Amino acid sequence: MSTLEQASASPMPNGITDPNFRPLPGRVGNLTVPQQHALQTLKNQLHEEGHFVEERMDDPMLLRFLRARRFDVPKAKAMLLAAEQWRQDMKVDDIVRNFDFTEKKQVDQYYPQYYHKIDKDGRPVYIERLGKLNVPALYGVTTKERLLQRLVLEYEKFLTERLPASSAAVGHPAFSLSSFYQVRDYVNEASKIGQDRYPECMGKFYIINAPWGFSAVWSLIKPWLDEVTVSKIEILGSSYQQKLLQDIRAEDLPADLGGMCKCTGGCSLSDAGPWNPDEKTGNGIA
Repeated sequence: MSTLEQASASPMPNGITDPNFRPLPGRVGNLTVPQQHALQTLKNQLHEEGHFVEERMDDPMLLRFLRARRFDVPKAKAMLLAAEQWRQDMKVDDIVRNFDFTEKKQVDQYYPQYYHKIDKDGRPVYIERLGKLNVPALYGVTTKERLLQRLVLEYEKFLTERLPASSAAVGHPAFSLSSFYQVRDYVNEASKIGQDRYPECMGKFYIINAPWGFSAVWSLIKPWLDEVTVSKIEILGSSYQQKLLQDIRAEDLPADLGGMCKCTGGCSLSDAGPWNPDEKTGNGIA
């Protein structure tokens, strides 16, 4: 029996077409016996206490909260229930049904934020461009509250549309995303939403073109983030292209970040990726 088979107490997830796929530890298909027990315990407790939400609380979702709390069931349950209360307070379901970010094109001029295709592991790539941030102009066309509502909507679409489509495209689960992330004004609230309400949704996080003196700014941001999140963040200077191209195909990386992709109308507005197969892109080929 192989080491992987000995370590895994759960079956492989459905829909696997990649014969070389091996789940990362702590994911469906690669759980130790204690991890599988923790998952079942959490699930049973949620059912018994009337907190289980059938349409959302599948095993991958519960495992995200368990991994975020190192499979400590009481801590993972407390985190999950806090996130559920936050969903009600934030009116997340209403945002998903009704929120329309009509100022998207104007915001893109002053603070580009967008998903764009996938990396070599099949993870959706999310990009934010701090270098183009113009705070006075940004808050002339939108508000912090609407930016946070948009953030929530994009997290929900990431879990329900982008991640499943990306997984189908590569033949195995795309567990988390790669991010290029920089900003200040609403970062405190945005980062708490990410790590407390949508845990374990980030695979890698690059801060690129970091200027001299950024270490001082980073020292202020780090306390907002947990240790697991901080461990996934890599700060790159001006010579960042080679590192990005190790993880993302050149044809999928926007040209202004060192790749070859030039989507019709601009990559930041294209929403290009497996979740949007009808979107036409210009990458030097199509």
